[in-house]
Amino acid sequence: MAEHESLEFGKADFVLLDNVSLEEFMANLKLRFEKGRIYTYIGEVVVSVNPYRAMNIYGRDTIEQYKGRELYERPPHLFAIADAAYKAMKRRNKDTCIVISGESGAGKTEASKYIMQYIAAITNPGQRAEVERVKNMLLKSNCVLEAFGNAKTNRNDNSSRFGKYMDINFDFKGDPIGGHINNYLLEKSRVIFQQEGERSFHSFYQLVKGGPDSLLRSLHVSKDPTAYNYIRVGGQVKSSINDTADFKAVADAMKVIGFTAEEIQTVYKILASILHLGNLRFGVDGDTTLIENPKVVELIGGLLATKEESVEKALLYRTVATGRDVIDKQHTAQEAGYGRDALAKAMYERMFCWIVGRINDVIEVKNYDAKVHGKNTVIGVLDIYGFEIFQNNSFEQFCINYCNEKLQQLFIQLVLTQEQEEYQREGIPWKHIDYFNNQVIVDLVELQHKGIFSVLDEACMNVGKVTDEVFLQGLNSKLAKHAHYTSRKLSPTDKSLEFDRDFRVRHYAGDVVYSVVGFIDKNKDTLFQDFKRLLYNSSNPVLKVMWPEGKLSITEVTKRPLTAATLFKNSMIALVENLACKEPYYVRCIKPNEVKSPLLFEQERCRHQVEYLGLLENVRVRRAGFANRQEYPRFLQRYKMISEFTWPNHDLRSDREAVKMLLQSCGLEHDVAYGKTKVFIRTPRTLFSLEEQRAEMVGRIVLFLQKVWRGTIARMRYRRMRAALVILRAYRRFKVKSYVRDVNRRFKSVRSMKDRGRSIKWPTPPKVLRRFEEALRSIYSRWWAWTLIKDLTPEEKLQIKAKVATLEALKGQRPDLGLQRSWEGNYLVSWTRYQASSFTLVSSELQRKDKFMRVLFSCNVRKINRFHKAEDRAIFITDRHLYKMDPVKQYKPMKNIPLYNVSACWSCSQPEEYEPCFHGEVRVVFRFPAAPSCFPTQIKHPGFSSDPCLCKQ
Repeated sequence: MAEHESLEFGKADFVLLDNVSLEEFMANLKLRFEKGRIYTYIGEVVVSVNPYRAMNIYGRDTIEQYKGRELYERPPHLFAIADAAYKAMKRRNKDTCIVISGESGAGKTEASKYIMQYIAAITNPGQRAEVERVKNMLLKSNCVLEAFGNAKTNRNDNSSRFGKYMDINFDFKGDPIGGHINNYLLEKSRVIFQQEGERSFHSFYQLVKGGPDSLLRSLHVSKDPTAYNYIRVGGQVKSSINDTADFKAVADAMKVIGFTAEEIQTVYKILASILHLGNLRFGVDGDTTLIENPKVVELIGGLLATKEESVEKALLYRTVATGRDVIDKQHTAQEAGYGRDALAKAMYERMFCWIVGRINDVIEVKNYDAKVHGKNTVIGVLDIYGFEIFQNNSFEQFCINYCNEKLQQLFIQLVLTQEQEEYQREGIPWKHIDYFNNQVIVDLVELQHKGIFSVLDEACMNVGKVTDEVFLQGLNSKLAKHAHYTSRKLSPTDKSLEFDRDFRVRHYAGDVVYSVVGFIDKNKDTLFQDFKRLLYNSSNPVLKVMWPEGKLSITEVTKRPLTAATLFKNSMIALVENLACKEPYYVRCIKPNEVKSPLLFEQERCRHQVEYLGLLENVRVRRAGFANRQEYPRFLQRYKMISEFTWPNHDLRSDREAVKMLLQSCGLEHDVAYGKTKVFIRTPRTLFSLEEQRAEMVGRIVLFLQKVWRGTIARMRYRRMRAALVILRAYRRFKVKSYVRDVNRRFKSVRSMKDRGRSIKWPTPPKVLRRFEEALRSIYSRWWAWTLIKDLTPEEKLQIKAKVATLEALKGQRPDLGLQRSWEGNYLVSWTRYQASSFTLVSSELQRKDKFMRVLFSCNVRKINRFHKAEDRAIFITDRHLYKMDPVKQYKPMKNIPLYNVSACWSCSQPEEYEPCFHGEVRVVFRFPAAPSCFPTQIKHPGFSSDPCLCKQ
């Protein structure tokens, strides 16, 4: 849900003011500052007031609150404008830029860092390693560039002394894949001179105060910044900056970015060389210029990896080519000092540009093919110096203020002029609003042949000795009638201007007095070719690559280089053109006081900034106009799901009619206007209402699509499963039929085979037919057994049954059961003739006596008693009795037992054992108790099987 601030904090959007006046605007701005609300909207512009204190509104929790939200869903914040730029880039595939403007000390650099932090935090949810590397490089580059490009001024402890525009490249998924940094007009004069209370660039103090002792010894640098002329003024200034901690942070950041140890060491050597250059003193001995402290030259030569003699010659002489002749012209002490300072400034500038180039080498997008990877979109972040008015304003301040004029002109064009022109183009009723157009000031500076830059370049190209006074005379003659230019010659009564030194320009931000002293030299930016050759011939490859023009021969003719003013003007024009082709988002920074107090709100200072930033005109345009406008097709594409008349597609005559119907169905037609190609929405609340309804419907649509898609997936899965089941069944039928056919083929002629198919190998059945195979095998086995016994006599069948029963009872208890021969049963009859006749007589007598019907079994056995003494005995079993006989005494019966008394057959550990003698292959052991009860199971007896066997336990 949306979260809106209470009215106790004032209006979160200046567009919602009851009365649009400067007094109301200032009262609301002051109230919000005093309540700790440093951000306020003007439509889609964020007004930021520097709080001069740490605020707990930039953490991870806050980032999550603004991630993916619409601009007016949350209280005003930098993160909201960053998210809006990111969403515009990602949703509409459009390049965007965030322009951060304001005067020095208003908080532009901090704002750009928080925007970068937010973009890094919301991208790459998949945690891809390459994207994380790029994000880390982009964040670390800020730390390095601040160290070498920022400095403490009287207005700001971390003032950007260069302009920076960073493009961040994103892939089609919205993840950062690279970037590019452009730098503009480094204030290199700060290397050799700072105003009272200010410092040189941070990098010098970080090295001197934070460098380890071993490094400083190798560079011959002491820890006292006041020992060096170039940074002595800043060395005496108290600052809240921790140079020691910053040195380590910058060194670590350079390693992370990819600077090699040799490159980092070269940077330290260049910084040390510049410090030592500042301590060089030149003297005069007659007509000869001398270096009073030559040991410093030796140190510089060692640090720059050049010969000491070459350094001394470059400092004291200038090589001049006159036709084919080359002569060395000695400098005066003043010229030598100028050359020394020019060398120091040029070395630092080249080093800074090389650092930016090295960072670009690492972060630039490589091997990106739009056809393969999709369109490469960009978010640009511009952090550039703010409008400056110092006590002594020189060439650098003039260029900086010209830059701010160009950016203000862009703001006017994109936010004010284009707004009114668009209303007229779309046929929307519009009340014209007067505002100050600073194009006249831009023309004053950059107009060809008449602008200040053109006059300055003409003065620099004049033959002979050209002075700053000559340049001022040219301005007075060409700009005498210009309303925004004046000088003491043109205004003799204005005593705030000095004769032959000062001129005043009436900027959009206020009047600024400039001193022409140094304009010519700074514009020429002269550096003798001797210094370029000196550094190009260095044995340090990193230093050598910074000075490619040093390879030119002294006699080689080259074109006149462009002046500093022309180069800066061209870069500003290119920057504005680059920003103009992107969808802009603005952060307008305001400095509440000069003393950096978190409590003080200086009314007049803030009023002045509000006026020159054109914030009140911006509010009037937004109030008189419409907060948002979109083309009809795009509006429908985003909001058509809200209305039943437009979802999923409308059947009206045009998109315009469809948009009308949609807004009427939502009850919002009173707050919109319909142009020729766009719909205009007056208040942000209407847009937010549309977004809320859309968010609700999108959730329902997503659920519906999920339902349909899941149903589709389920049906597809069902059809696949059904198809698989049909295939499986067909395959099973095929396997079954194949198996049955194979069995039929193999056993087709089994009746005619000798072994009735016993040698045939059964085919492997499918799993589903394993039990069927077992039944089939059983059927075959029964058939095979039937073929064997169908022709047997009843006696043979009876004997077969006996053998089967014996096999079941005694299988595994003895190795041979005599199954291969015929079982006779009454073996004593077929014994030797003498024994057989004796046995026959005895058996006949027993039959007469006991009246048995038939003989079941008879056999000679051997009795082994408990003492292991063996004796011959005979067993005779009839259908009535079991007889024990003595074969030695003509088979005289020794004992008879009625068969019905036999109840069981005992196991071993019985008192007597009988071992039958061998007859063929039969060998049977009987074990008896005191009353032996072993019986032949062929006898019909209750509870026992009638299958013939020798013994059943």
